[in-house]
Amino acid sequence: MKTLLVIDVQNDFVPGGSLPVPNGDKIVPIINAIQHKFDLVVATQDWHPEDHVSFASNHEGASSFDVIEIQGNPQTLWPNHCVQGTKGAALHPDLDTLKCEAIFRKGTDKTIDSYSAFYDNGHIKSTGLAGYLKEKGTTQLYLCGLAADICVYFSIRDAVDAGFDCFFVEDASQALDVDAFGDIKKEMISMGIQVVSSGAI
Repeated sequence: MKTLLVIDVQNDFVPGGSLPVPNGDKIVPIINAIQHKFDLVVATQDWHPEDHVSFASNHEGASSFDVIEIQGNPQTLWPNHCVQGTKGAALHPDLDTLKCEAIFRKGTDKTIDSYSAFYDNGHIKSTGLAGYLKEKGTTQLYLCGLAADICVYFSIRDAVDAGFDCFFVEDASQALDVDAFGDIKKEMISMGIQVVSSGAI
């Protein structure tokens, strides 16, 4: 079964949001246009409590994009984003969700960040996504969304470890740090990820 995983296409991650990905809104029509090519469509949402550890506002004297250590691991501090129940946490209003069978929420534990759609950053708690996809019969997993260099990238790594045949839909994704993404893309290819365009699906 061929599955599309749409990662974090939320208001706070597009221009006008609190943590905007450059051109993040441009991928929405592309994602809408390819959904009919898949047997299953699943989406994710960042879904943080207000007191989340990754928010710079919750650390006295800290600024957004500072890097601190939490539980022995480096943690980038972000502007408050995708707070549970807010407009910023909602999926982009133009994103077609009619074909989406499930939405998995991540980053709900205030004590640890969760870039991947599958696990928190410490790999302590699973979201249950891998088991869901396997029970549905997913073999080929196409990943897209925001941001390509963070949540999409970490999701791809975990998806590979879970045994899925993974594809990265490049034009249906955008990176927060475009310069850094060049090296990340090379790493994906070295992992055996197939980088595809929407037109080639």
